This record gives sequence, C-alpha cells and structure tokens, in this order.
Amino acid sequence: MLSLRELQELFAAALDAPQDAALLPLLVAGRIAPGERLAVYRNNARHNGREALRAVYPVLEQLVGAEFFAAAAERYRRAHPSTSGDIRDFGRHFADFLAAFAPAAGLPYLPDMARLEWAIHEVFHAAAPPPFPLERLAAVEAAAQARLRFRLSPACRLLASPWPLRRLWQLHQPGVAWDEEFDLASGGVELLVRRSGFEVLLDALEPGEYALLRRLANGQPLGAAFAALQRRVPAFDLAAFLQRHLLASTLADFSLR
Repeated sequence: MLSLRELQELFAAALDAPQDAALLPLLVAGRIAPGERLAVYRNNARHNGREALRAVYPVLEQLVGAEFFAAAAERYRRAHPSTSGDIRDFGRHFADFLAAFAPAAGLPYLPDMARLEWAIHEVFHAAAPPPFPLERLAAVEAAAQARLRFRLSPACRLLASPWPLRRLWQLHQPGVAWDEEFDLASGGVELLVRRSGFEVLLDALEPGEYALLRRLANGQPLGAAFAALQRRVPAFDLAAFLQRHLLASTLADFSLR
C-alpha cells in the first residue's frame, strides 16, 4: 500500500505529464472517467499558476506579450512547483528563473523588472509596523548615537539596477499614454519601494541614500555606516536623510548595541 507521501508524489507528477497510468488505477471511478477528471485538475493547476504570475507581473507580461508570458509561466511552474499554501508566494523565484531562461536572453532587463514587481507585491502585502518610537530616539544621548542600529520597515524594499526600471514601469501603468522616446540605455536606478497607506511608491534615491539604507538594513550601526559613506559622498546630509526616512516610515525601529 502506498504511503500518503508516495500518493501525493504520484499526483504531483501527473499534473505535469499526461502519462499518468500509475495514478489512474488509484482514483475512484465516477460519472467522469478518472483520466478526464485528472485532466481538468491539470488544466486548473496550469491556469491558476499562470494567473497568479499575471497578477504579480503585469508589466512583464506587457513587455513580452501574452503568449511569451504564458509559455514562461508554464516552464516556471514546472521548474518551481509551489511549496506554500499561499498562492501569493508562488512567483518568488521568477526573476532568477528569467535570468536563466534562454528565450529571454535578448531582454536582459527582464529579471530586474521582475525583481521590481516582486518588491511591489511584497511591500503591498507586508504587515504595517507599529509607529516609530520617536520619544525613545530623542532620549538617546549624543555619545551613543553612533551605536544606533535602525531596522527598516517590513513594508519597504531596496532595489538597484543598471536599467531605467522606474520610468519603464511608469510607462506601463494603466491610463498612461506613451508619448516619448524611451531609451533603455538612459541610466540605472537606485530605488526605495515603500507603502503609503494602500499605495506603493517607487522613490528614486539621492546619491548615497541607497548605500546608507543598505548598510543599515544589513545591521551596521549608524556611525560606521555613515563614516563609510562619507568617504564616497563627503557632503551627505545625515540629518536630512534621517528626517526624510522617519517621515516616510522607512525606518521602523532601532536598538543600541
């Protein structure tokens, strides 16, 4: 007798291959033949996977077209079967998949656009952090401020790319008329993807901001992170940086260690 795991593995394999003879004798007969019922389930799995990716990656689909996107989605579904009960997690590896997907080799900006759209997806669904403890921060003595370790909000993501992703994304939003000549070689971006209310914003960061936020996100204390940045951007305004990202709720909390 097959174990539950063995039965589940047979069923999962049958979703990707019409050669399901090993599973068919185990299915209870009914008004619809077991093979036909399995075909319905197989089609639903393909449809649901494709629609889940379309919901997360609408700009990608516009860039490559519906037919190309559907083929890539099916290849992705087979290479990265869902391991979560939450369908919103399904497209997590799509950017890495596209980076190795030979038919997309002529569109080298696609993986980064996928990373941007996944960041937007994660930020939209992230839990809202509690209000930043401003009174506790104000009580930190000046001598201890270099030891501040800030925690970034779960509702924000950092993204750097050599491609002009922000403008490309903006031009593919609903209702936007594309009346300009777009140049993919116009320069890269350093972005903060964050949520304000129910809206996801793509903030273009000033020189040095991305590097400092990345260092803080990696757990570096403020003093060491700022000192490293000053060697590259001597005129960087730390006070304005902190004010901006406290007001934008980029910074969620802090500790002293």
